[in-house]
Amino acid sequence: MALSESYLDDEIHPIDLVEQVADLHEWAVERVAEDQIAMTLSGQWRDYTVTLAWQPADETLRLACMFEMEPPAPRLPQIYDLMNRINDRCWAGGFSWWGDQGMMAYRYGLVLSGGQIAGSEQVDTMIHTAFNACERFYPAFQLVSWAHRDPAAAMQIAIAEAYGRA
Repeated sequence: MALSESYLDDEIHPIDLVEQVADLHEWAVERVAEDQIAMTLSGQWRDYTVTLAWQPADETLRLACMFEMEPPAPRLPQIYDLMNRINDRCWAGGFSWWGDQGMMAYRYGLVLSGGQIAGSEQVDTMIHTAFNACERFYPAFQLVSWAHRDPAAAMQIAIAEAYGRA
């Protein structure tokens, strides 16, 4: 059954829609405010904090999928280099380093201007795309931060495809 078949998508508040998608996946959510929701998704490498906020002023559903990261200050130029390389491969969002919070964030905004309504598949895709990007590139951030790997080498590891069977 498609996500949209479980209920009608007409005139639903975007955060209510996010809550319904989370319920379908049995993700625990916290309604932070009327226009904001937060959840934690467990991945292979770590847990990621996902927040979605509705901004009525610009009619945008904003997503941030974050993880804590405290790279040594001398490695920040290499982190920025890696982030640029990664963002060149991420067409539906991108990473930002929030140094004051010690967080790496994958951000995406779904613009719903002109009274458009988000669909459940769109919301589900937003969340999964962010989660998958964090899972895919987390090892590269760690390699550059702590193993002092070159950003290009760390990127090759992150984009390599696995072949064969274990």
